Amino acid sequence: MNHIKKITFLEIKKTLIEKNIIVQSEIQDLEIFEGINSISNANSNEITFLNNYNHENGINKSQAKACIVNKKNKNLLPKSCKPIFVDDTYKSFALISNLFYSKRVSNGIISDLSFIEKNSNIGNNVEINSFSNISKNCIIEDDVIIESNCNIGPNVKIGKNTIIHSNCSLFNCSIGKNCIIKSGAVLGGQGFGFDPKSKIKIEHYGDVVIQDHCYIGSNTTIDRAVFESTLIGENSYIDNLVQIAHNVKIGKHAIIAAQTGIAGSTYIDDFVMIGGQVGIAGHLKIGKNVTIAAKSGVTKNLNDNSVVGGFPAMDIKKWKLSIIKLNKLNET
Repeated sequence: MNHIKKITFLEIKKTLIEKNIIVQSEIQDLEIFEGINSISNANSNEITFLNNYNHENGINKSQAKACIVNKKNKNLLPKSCKPIFVDDTYKSFALISNLFYSKRVSNGIISDLSFIEKNSNIGNNVEINSFSNISKNCIIEDDVIIESNCNIGPNVKIGKNTIIHSNCSLFNCSIGKNCIIKSGAVLGGQGFGFDPKSKIKIEHYGDVVIQDHCYIGSNTTIDRAVFESTLIGENSYIDNLVQIAHNVKIGKHAIIAAQTGIAGSTYIDDFVMIGGQVGIAGHLKIGKNVTIAAKSGVTKNLNDNSVVGGFPAMDIKKWKLSIIKLNKLNET
């Protein structure tokens, strides 16, 4: 496995305890693990994890050295696999997966086959690979990585430690620090706006703002605002193939799955979770902590803490009941 490093159990414990996870295990602090892997593929030097989603996948035959597990499932482990007891197995797995991963860092080399406009400002230890173009009025801060075949600018700012993967096109946007922009993303391009009668195009003068610690998936498109900014709040995760239209504002800690489309000027508050292939109409307000099931069509405002599904999207319990009734009618 690439980018894997060896870790002591003491380091694992410290990582979990720092996030308020109580850890119980008889494993010695200096015992070394060489990686983290699935139940079926883990070897005698690796950790695996067991939760409600994967507990039937042959854990009794696993060769793993240790397993992140809840106490209620401890009897499922083979004797050779040492338990690491936690209450939240999936969060613990996420934290430990990052602990083993060696994060990529900039090599500080700017390729001779890249092109940089003279009035753009490049920080320290920036990596720019072959055939990437940095256009006018760009600011690239320290330790940024820009892979090959990217078009950056005009009017782009990229914050520290951000990685721009190959074949991205970034215009008129500000990207925060510690972000990941995956291959093929197009940020800050012209929005889809016109007078419906005459078909006269509406020019867009705004930008896109992506705050710190965001992840933007491959081939996702985020359009610049007509005026002001299209906004993605900090620590938001946007999957592949998502369309976010002009003037949309998305709050902090959003999770948006693939093939979702969000029409213009819709406001989405903090901690929203949106399933795959969801369509959201324009000029709506989606409240905090809202969950939208996959393939839903949202046509009206949603209050805080709503859980909705279907088309048109409704309370998910009502939607499930309507599906049950419909299936019964089809059976008669």
